[in-house]
Amino acid sequence: MKKTGLAILIAAAFAASLTGCQKQEKQAANGETGSLKKVTFVLDWTPNTNHTGLYVAQEKGYFKDAGLSVEIVQPPEDGAEVLVASGKADFGMSFQDTMAPALVGDDALPITAVAAVIQHNTSGIISRKGEGMASPKGLEGKKYATWDNPVEKAMIKDVMESDGGDFSKVEMIPSTVTDEVSALKTKSVDAIWIFYAWAGIKMDLEGLDTDYFAFKDINPVFDYYTPVIIAGNDFLERDPETARAFLGALSKGYEDAVKNPEEAAEILLKAAPELDEKLVMKSQKYLADQYQADVDVWGYIDPERWNRFYNWLNEKGLSKAEIPENTGFSNDYLPQ
Repeated sequence: MKKTGLAILIAAAFAASLTGCQKQEKQAANGETGSLKKVTFVLDWTPNTNHTGLYVAQEKGYFKDAGLSVEIVQPPEDGAEVLVASGKADFGMSFQDTMAPALVGDDALPITAVAAVIQHNTSGIISRKGEGMASPKGLEGKKYATWDNPVEKAMIKDVMESDGGDFSKVEMIPSTVTDEVSALKTKSVDAIWIFYAWAGIKMDLEGLDTDYFAFKDINPVFDYYTPVIIAGNDFLERDPETARAFLGALSKGYEDAVKNPEEAAEILLKAAPELDEKLVMKSQKYLADQYQADVDVWGYIDPERWNRFYNWLNEKGLSKAEIPENTGFSNDYLPQ
């Protein structure tokens, strides 16, 4: 009886051990760490207030509650899109305008925008106050710091012509701007394309009086989505439930940043202590009204607005191949 009992115990222990090994192997194959599934998110740039919801969700355990272990990594030189498309990252941050070349043609990347971080385009042109550049026409004869991007230049041409201006009269200076405030103060340039939530707030904090116009206020076509969360198409097809779990947890992070921007700013500063505290605090308060704005669910992408911008690219010949309607985005993975 004792030998039989011992044999049963050994067999049971072996079976439990085998089951545990099989479970670990399955978790490893699925990218899981312990009981949590590993997800990799690649930023578009160094940490800033566009990313706050990500860090809030991490700090408050929303990812863990969703069964996820999220690793946040810096982007490579060729950007988040390539890393996500290759499957080396599950999610990343991109922009509707810079995504466009990756969506069509022979070298298209298998990526999809699955959430809008901010509901409206907060970018525009900033200049020193009182020098005539409060509206686009005023850029005539002025030095503009350009990235020499065809879409960038076409947008400036569009808003200038709608204001009665002549784009050919703008002095295009190759952009080497690393500090927008210094660039304007030293008059190395007269006008810079900025995202107001960061560079515009910084101008104000450093006491530089400026004029500013937003592209979306002049032409609604330019109220496109910037930035957006992207995911790899293979990942979305293979594991839609993990995608939904991730975005569900992430949405809680951004909702918290809307409700309590000061607390959210402190969490971002904890994750990235090298950032300027005053800038982060003021930027966070500005973005609290922008993350969700006029939609019921954080992250929602309006098909009409998405298509309107890509249709404009098509009409202007700014896409290497025509971008079909409803290409490159999905609301299917957002919380319902």
